[in-house]
Parts: sequence; C-alpha cells; structure tokens
Amino acid sequence: MEEDYLKLFVEETSWYNDIVLGSMLPEKWSSALPHFYRGWLRNYIGGTLLYFISGILWCFYIYHLKRNVYVPKDAIPSKKAMLLQVGVAMKSMPWYCALPTISEYMIEHGWTKCYSRISDIGWIPYLYYMIIYLVIVEFGIYWMHRELHDIKPLYKYLHATHHIYNKQNTLSPFAGLAFHPLDGILQAVPHVIALFLIPVHFTTHIALLFIEAIWTANIHDCIHGKLWPVMGAGYHTIHHTTYRHNYGHYTIWMDWMFGTLRDPMEDEAKKI
Repeated sequence: MEEDYLKLFVEETSWYNDIVLGSMLPEKWSSALPHFYRGWLRNYIGGTLLYFISGILWCFYIYHLKRNVYVPKDAIPSKKAMLLQVGVAMKSMPWYCALPTISEYMIEHGWTKCYSRISDIGWIPYLYYMIIYLVIVEFGIYWMHRELHDIKPLYKYLHATHHIYNKQNTLSPFAGLAFHPLDGILQAVPHVIALFLIPVHFTTHIALLFIEAIWTANIHDCIHGKLWPVMGAGYHTIHHTTYRHNYGHYTIWMDWMFGTLRDPMEDEAKKI
C-alpha cells in the first residue's frame, strides 16, 4: 500500500520532467537518463528559465518602462554589474538545483512526511500545516542568514560573494540568486528540513522552492513596497548597506522578535 502511494510522487515528478524536457530536448536524449538525473535537468532548465524571464521582465519594467519612477536614473545598476550578477548565479545554478532534486528523491522514497494530494488530509489541515511550514522556513532562513554574517569564516568564504552588491546602483533583480552555491543551498535548506517535521503537500513544497527565485528578484530591486509585515526590498536594501539588520525572508517578524529590525520609513524620516 505504501509503495503504491509513493508511486504518486514518482508519477508527478515524471510528469514535470515530461513537460519541461519534452519541450526542450529530443525524447531519445532525455529518456536515456535515469529518473534522478532527469529531475535535476528539469530543475536546472526550469530554474534558469525562471531566473532569466523574471529578471529580464522585472528590469525592463522598472528601468525602462518606469524609468525614474521607482528608481532614480543615477541609481540604475550598470549592465556590467547585472552581467556580473548573472555570471555568479549561472555558476551556482547547477548546484542550487541539486537541493530540490535530492528533496524529491527523499520524498519519493518515503523518508519525509510529505503527502501527495490535499484531499488526503483536507483543506483545513492543509492550511494549518502550511502556516507551520512557512513559520519553520521563516525561522530557519532568518537564523541561517544571520549566522552567515556572524560566523566570520562563513561570511568571508560564502556570503561575502553576495554582499559585493551593497548599494542601490549595484543591486538589481539579477542579484537575487548571485550567491556562492553553498550559501544559496544553506539558505534554502529550511524548506527541506520542514519536510521531516510536519506533513507538507508535495506540489506546494516544489512550488515554494521555485517561487524563491521570483521573491529574491523582488527584494533586490530596491523598491520599498510598504506592505506590512512583508520584508520587501526597502528592508533588504538596508540589510545590504548595514549588514547587521533585516535578515528575515518573507516577513519582518523574526527581525522584530530578535531585535534586528530596521524600518526604511524611519530611516527616511530621519533624513528629512
């Protein structure tokens, strides 16, 4: 019975593989690969496409269509800076994609608390567990990010790669994935740890991992969205300039709880 249920996960990942690889590669090429490597290749192609499509559209909108509306002309990052960010992200992308591939492997083999269909537990438990999942992710990413700053060797050899972009005219949506590969993986690990702690819907887990690419593009565009309690780009830009504040991911709550929150609106008020 358990083996039959685990097949549902394999069928779902195989379907994702067929959608992405079937439209990108000759069938004889992709079908020759073992299931695990097909999953990695699908994640790599999907992650790369998502990174470029979201980054290009975001930059076109804020730097061209809305020029001088959201970002002053002198604060627009140079093409050289953005190409450097793309280069760092592309070197790391193959390694980033190992994490969702490994998490899929563990799920398919029944090592986690993942479930396949929302109907297996119902909508109310789904939402309840989803909230817990997001709290675990928020807590885990906050402390992982904070320790990447506080533990000096981790900062020097890993996180400093990302913090060369430390002011408005060097930050861009393309900086969202411009990390040392191990740094990027460590900050995404809480998504995987949560799979062992609480029941998580498989499709939702995969979707949230890839939504990270869009979210990180958003928080590096230097535009303060002013949507409480979201940890938007206004907060994250402060993080890139002070290095000691706003370590949170989706919300400001962890920084508020642990005393590292710095509000961009208060900063603006002090300048007036």
